[in-house]
Amino acid sequence: MATTSVAETNGQGMTREEKKVIFASSLGTVFEWYDFYLYGSLAAFIGATFFSDYPEATRNIFALLAFAAGFLVRPFGALVFGRIGDLVGRKYTFLVTILIMGLSTFLVGILPGSASWGLAAPVILIILRMLQGLALGGEYGGAATYVAEHAPNNRRGFYTSWIQTTATLGLFLSLIVILVVQNWLGKDAFAAWGWRIPFILSFILLGISVWIRLSLSESPAFKKMKEEGKGSKAPLSEAFGQWKNARIALIALLGLTAGQAVVWYAGQFYSLFFLQNVLKVDGQSVNIMIAIALLIGSGFFVFFGWLSDKIGRKPIIMAGLALAILTYFPLFKALTNAANPALAQAEQTVRATVTAAPGDCTFQFNPVGTAKFNNSCDIATSFLSRTSVPYTVAEGPAGQPATIKVGDATITSYDAAAAGAGAAAKSAAFTHDMNLALQKAGFPLARDPAKVPDAKLDAFIAANPELGLNAATVRAGDKTVTPVADLVKAKLLTADQAGGATDMPVYTIANGGAFKMVADPAAINWPLTILILTILVIYVTMVYGPIAAILVEMFPTRIRYTGMSLPYHIGNGWFGGLLPATVFAMSAAKGDIYYGLWYPIAIAAMTLVIGLIFVRETKGVDLNSIK
Repeated sequence: MATTSVAETNGQGMTREEKKVIFASSLGTVFEWYDFYLYGSLAAFIGATFFSDYPEATRNIFALLAFAAGFLVRPFGALVFGRIGDLVGRKYTFLVTILIMGLSTFLVGILPGSASWGLAAPVILIILRMLQGLALGGEYGGAATYVAEHAPNNRRGFYTSWIQTTATLGLFLSLIVILVVQNWLGKDAFAAWGWRIPFILSFILLGISVWIRLSLSESPAFKKMKEEGKGSKAPLSEAFGQWKNARIALIALLGLTAGQAVVWYAGQFYSLFFLQNVLKVDGQSVNIMIAIALLIGSGFFVFFGWLSDKIGRKPIIMAGLALAILTYFPLFKALTNAANPALAQAEQTVRATVTAAPGDCTFQFNPVGTAKFNNSCDIATSFLSRTSVPYTVAEGPAGQPATIKVGDATITSYDAAAAGAGAAAKSAAFTHDMNLALQKAGFPLARDPAKVPDAKLDAFIAANPELGLNAATVRAGDKTVTPVADLVKAKLLTADQAGGATDMPVYTIANGGAFKMVADPAAINWPLTILILTILVIYVTMVYGPIAAILVEMFPTRIRYTGMSLPYHIGNGWFGGLLPATVFAMSAAKGDIYYGLWYPIAIAAMTLVIGLIFVRETKGVDLNSIK
């Protein structure tokens, strides 16, 4: 009979049709994740292009919010496309989702920046980002359900585990493409326009995915249900309006996907953020390290999917959660020692103390990037957080600006609102003095060369006495005569400072430019760093490898697409997708780069307890027998 489900057979061999189903579903989903994660990997370049009218800090927040928008709308995509998938069919629904995802990503690659289109550019970008999230909300449930409904009962964990590799492989593919394009064009050209190429390439991937998926037939279980007239006329109300099904969805969310999500994002996305933004390892090295760890660890998705067919889904997922809970703190501390040993040493021996007046320190929660934190304490703690310096806040006398003690130095902060027009000068002096104090205390800060026009040389020497410069000696040395118009354009000089001159000497001052926290490339322990990242990825494979199988086995065919998609995408879109920003905010508030790890640990612990009590084992269940 044509509608007999492959799931009703007990053969161990994988047929040609089954291989085609898994390949087509997985490949398309890899491309969707590739599209989705390009944005996260290139957020800094996107922020500079589409949010250039804002200060750098606000620009970065807007860029991250646009990234988060894609996660926040995923559950709504699950509702919209899950309903269509249960009414119309699995195949046609995930054809629509991949078209939306691919076209949205391609349009990001050709969308003019805010310099050309003004406010319209970031608005359109966020709309495209939300369309990506909606599409992804419908994609995963369709692919997982489609593969599961083709799988034999005793091999469903193995078959669906191939779908579980797609998120990691999509991230891996995005990192590889970025690295290749970066090396081909060079960093300057990549930053200026080359970052668009990976987005534009998605159009080719879209064509491949659509062509392959058009050749697929509908799921046997869905066709059988339709022929027997057992389909649901209202999948949403049946899945979530009836307590017996809504209870299953709630257990799936709190007892499985919430914990799985935070382990996934902590192990694969926050580890990237931590290396690059907290430990200050250069972006190219971070991408290579993550790519190697993903390459080593990805095979474990299939291994744990296969193993779940032998010993059950639940024991493996719960073991992964328990390992993450017990080892996250030591693993991330070991990551600091391996990737930036100088920072690890400084954090063990130096701790800043911020002394501030009562009420001067506020909780710097800034969800839309428009709030201004001008108090002297906020300025002090914000600076320390950005430079990965641990600190403690102590109460000082009322009415006095905050001070920061680092080693033997004490630096006074300032109130930006009270400073008025002089705020920029105070900020420059504060930043200079703080960086100098941190450098002397042992933090790994370096300084770039500085380009100083002759008209600003005397002021530069006065502001940087630690360099021991003599104006006459500098002027007698090497110089480059540069048109004043070029200096004004480069913001090295103002027209007033030029004093009517058309050309001016420019001096290059070694170690006189901006300070930056760095991880010394020669000191990075690459093997140990990659080993730690691989361990984090293996935790991901434990919680994620069997998750598709257990989710589809919890819901009946008539509401399976809808029922399993919503808890999956609430867990991964909200609990997981907001993890990097939440962890960073918690760490900044506490003055401890590791404190935010309590977020994934707490969520994983909640899921472990609820999962152990309420989640039942589903290994080997016949999908057609679920009522």
